[in-house]
Amino acid sequence: MRTLGIDFGTKRVGLAITDPEGRMAFARKSIERTTRDALFETLVALVEAEGVGAIVVGLPLTLEGGDSLTTRQARNFAESLGRRIACPIHLVDERLSSAAAEEQLKEAGLCSRKRKEKLDSQAAVQILEAWIARNPA
Repeated sequence: MRTLGIDFGTKRVGLAITDPEGRMAFARKSIERTTRDALFETLVALVEAEGVGAIVVGLPLTLEGGDSLTTRQARNFAESLGRRIACPIHLVDERLSSAAAEEQLKEAGLCSRKRKEKLDSQAAVQILEAWIARNPA
């Protein structure tokens, strides 16, 4: 079963998807947000086209583990997505996932422009890999 990882953002939404066995995560192109309806339409189409059986949404908790405005927005996003699709949606603590993604992209030798372009999807890979580690296939 494929699992879709989502790094929720107000400007871009990073995406990653597992292989069919659900063991490895691969970055997908981020979605530039225009309208809420367009975002959900794109995600629903991706879920259907790829045969996604579960979705993992990064939950941006504060460093102390509390909620922030972005945390509440991510929860609302996950609930809204859940009303549009049939597969389960899991929330995963994503603290420091963007920092880890940035470091991986630096180590890969990407220039700052390319890192910015790929950061959200690489963060989605981090989120999805954390979920895979806790929920082996």
